[in-house]
Amino acid sequence: MAHAKSKNHPAPADVENPKTHPDPNSNAVKDPSDWVTGDEPMTGAQASYLKTLSEQAHDPKAFDPELDKAEASQRIDALKQKTGR
Repeated sequence: MAHAKSKNHPAPADVENPKTHPDPNSNAVKDPSDWVTGDEPMTGAQASYLKTLSEQAHDPKAFDPELDKAEASQRIDALKQKTGR
């Protein structure tokens, strides 16, 4: 049995790839201070990455297990710039 194309869903060839043509009005990238869950404890992945970056940057005080998600993200970004990663 052949499947009919839905009028509500364009064929894949008719859809632009959002990875190659991102919507400039998209909110996919938000400032961490604007995150709804930014005040929750950092994730295990953030803690692990932050610990690694703080060691690579020779800045052990940059790792603080009490950081929230937003603070951890900002510190990770700063350490990435510092280490060139």
